[in-house]
Amino acid sequence: MIQSWHQSLKAFCDRRIFSIFFYGFSSGLPFLLTLSTLTIWLKESGVNNTTIGLFVAVTIPYTFKFLWGPMVDRLKLPLLYRFLGQRRSWALVAQLSLIYMLIGLGSSNPAEDIWRTALWAFGVSFCSAIQDIVIEAYRIEIIDNNQQGSAASSTYLGYRMGMMASGAGALYIAAIFSWSTAYEVMAAFVGIGILTTLFSPSPKNNVFKPVSFKAFKHKSPLNQFRKWITTTYGPPLKELVKSIDWRVVLMFIFFYKVGDTTLNVMTTPFLVELGYSKLEIAHVAKVFGISAMIVGGFMGGLFLNHFGILSCLMLCAVLQILSSLMFVIQALIGYNIDVLIITIGVENLTCGLGTTAFIAYLSSLCSTPHTATHFALLSSFGSMARILLSMGAGFLADILSWPFFFTFTAAACVPSLFVLIYASHHFPYMHSFLKTAKET
Repeated sequence: MIQSWHQSLKAFCDRRIFSIFFYGFSSGLPFLLTLSTLTIWLKESGVNNTTIGLFVAVTIPYTFKFLWGPMVDRLKLPLLYRFLGQRRSWALVAQLSLIYMLIGLGSSNPAEDIWRTALWAFGVSFCSAIQDIVIEAYRIEIIDNNQQGSAASSTYLGYRMGMMASGAGALYIAAIFSWSTAYEVMAAFVGIGILTTLFSPSPKNNVFKPVSFKAFKHKSPLNQFRKWITTTYGPPLKELVKSIDWRVVLMFIFFYKVGDTTLNVMTTPFLVELGYSKLEIAHVAKVFGISAMIVGGFMGGLFLNHFGILSCLMLCAVLQILSSLMFVIQALIGYNIDVLIITIGVENLTCGLGTTAFIAYLSSLCSTPHTATHFALLSSFGSMARILLSMGAGFLADILSWPFFFTFTAAACVPSLFVLIYASHHFPYMHSFLKTAKET
């Protein structure tokens, strides 16, 4: 849907968009608390690098969100459903459980009992994954069709703010007080999500009646479980496969994030080899880079509202190729702060634009009453693709020189552009966009 710039900006001034922003903050808050923030805590506690590397396994619930997505869609929670509805009742349970898990993780001691720390971290990831499913479904169902861009942008901005709080914020608190205090403060920040749940409106377009716990009472538990699996997972999968060309969609999801994934994994080793200090990397790649990413997320929302999803995706695909080529230039020039600022700025601005458009695209493929299941399934495939690409990026960086590595990364982004060109023939509004752009 193509809108004027005034309409695109006006789309952000909506109570529902503000709710989505605060939900995004609550969604991004726990993520680093089981990754980089926890890794620093483990290192300070004397845990060896091998064990720290294995701790990535505690984030598995994020990859397999689709397994319990149907439960969030279909299972009605007693009492809470009556007062909060399907989405907000699940959000409240996930958030209260998340507070408990974060406090438990903060009270553990990795130096004395590493397994206890791992179990609490897994619990944080599991509750956070449930919250993500609910928030993604809520965002898709609460907005109008002309608000997809502003909703995706608000989610992305809130998510990044949450990551900044649990990244830099938690480190500051841990440095001044203790790790236990840091995780307790982060648990208190989950209260922002709880307030959002209590005071936000409920979606009104759920056309199904959720399954109650009473439906599980049966003389044969095994047969009842089989029936529940069939009725819960069958319809959403059939509807998704029927409504999209799944081969094209999966190809696009896999190739679209090749550039971002490889750059995110190998940027820091690349900069260290060029001779940049830790402070230079922190100032440029982190502070300036995250700022550029936030700007890119906001611009992505405006572009989505003004031009539509598909045309914005095509623009971002081209920019991803250019951002990879900027790293080729950086590799050829070597140590140069001015070039680094341009390279990091282009890469993070593109990442913000591309991620916002990607969120909006996945949201457009989901439909009620199976919104949570659809988004969880598509995003889980994207997560698995990123893991596979990340594992291969280091190997390629070892066997190729940096200029050839980043050239290969740029070339790997090209297939997503061809997939989008193919898909454009199936979207009438793309033709209207090209006609409008030509007239302008």
